[in-house]
Amino acid sequence: MQTEIKFRWLLLGSFLVNVGNSFIWPLTTVYIHDQLHQSLTVSGIVLLFYSGTNVIGSYVGGRLFDKYSPQRLTLGGIVAAVIFMGVLVFKNDWPTYPIMLALIGIVNGWLMTMHNSYGARMHSRDGRFVFNMLYFANNLGMVFGTTIVGPLYQYAHDNVGPLFLVTVVIYAAFSLVVIKFYQIAVIKRPQHEEKLVKLPRANSQLIWTMSGALLVIWMMYSQWSSNMSVYITGHGVSMTSYSLLWTINGLLIVVLQMAINWLNRRMNNDHLYLYFGAAMLGLSFLILPFAKGYGAFVFSMVVLTLGEATAIPTIPALVNQLCPMEDKGRYQGIVNSFGSAGKALGPLFGGLVIERFSYQPLFYVCTLAILGAGLVSWLMIEKNHRQAEYY
Repeated sequence: MQTEIKFRWLLLGSFLVNVGNSFIWPLTTVYIHDQLHQSLTVSGIVLLFYSGTNVIGSYVGGRLFDKYSPQRLTLGGIVAAVIFMGVLVFKNDWPTYPIMLALIGIVNGWLMTMHNSYGARMHSRDGRFVFNMLYFANNLGMVFGTTIVGPLYQYAHDNVGPLFLVTVVIYAAFSLVVIKFYQIAVIKRPQHEEKLVKLPRANSQLIWTMSGALLVIWMMYSQWSSNMSVYITGHGVSMTSYSLLWTINGLLIVVLQMAINWLNRRMNNDHLYLYFGAAMLGLSFLILPFAKGYGAFVFSMVVLTLGEATAIPTIPALVNQLCPMEDKGRYQGIVNSFGSAGKALGPLFGGLVIERFSYQPLFYVCTLAILGAGLVSWLMIEKNHRQAEYY
């Protein structure tokens, strides 16, 4: 059996999963707040549980990937997704919606880790290229999904049932791709090597530092996909125009990934992407206190996207270089778990700050937190990267 799947099928699967995801997360806060009549804090708690279960799915999926058939694990996640989303097609009131959303969170974390682990197992292509292209496929799916989710939501008279029906169809189509093309061999290891391979101390410190930075980045970034929807629509911007911001985000990422792949052939220091990305992400939030109209929100989104496209895919690519082949699934699961934890804590954190202080202090906190994460990463990388072992 082959040791890696063909890259085009991995990218297609990632694209389809993210089309399905983009029918869920952009509308969650608005739907809970406006249609289910819950506060922003309650919306944050719902998203906390959603992303919290995402952490569980990411971690468990990563550990199982190295031991059992990745194809069966991926297919099992798809079947579960179809069942949970199928329930929400017909019943999406309170509390069914948050309960099913939490279960979907497990599946989404599971499937994201499966794709990153498949990518980490690829040895025929450069790891930076693999993770950049996976991020490209993720955002191409998001572009496709967010372009139509806003208008479809309004056309369905603010009913999320039809949106989940579309996701059921998408995941069913994805299952056919998995059945035919996602077969790879399981790496067998002796019984006495079942535990994680002992990494050099420098490797461990770098992995945990960058995972922590990813947690902070996603914690702040998630304001855009949760609390910012209420803030922007509260400034007279329609839901369709808000979803268009994510379309701009996705299109720009598509362009930027091509530019980054070109730069990768000419620049060897991957850490620079992380530093630049953190700076841009922090700057994007610093723009928001002075934003007065839709054009300013677009500008902030452009700066945010510059940071996102460079920092976020760089972290799993760097971690991939720091861990051995037989444990790549586990470490990708850990990285995804930290990212999911950030997504889990972000909306609740933002909701509490907004209700206690307002949006303006939140923007400054996000700026300082992201820049701080970038600074700590720089210090730890400077300290450890020469002693680290690369695989």
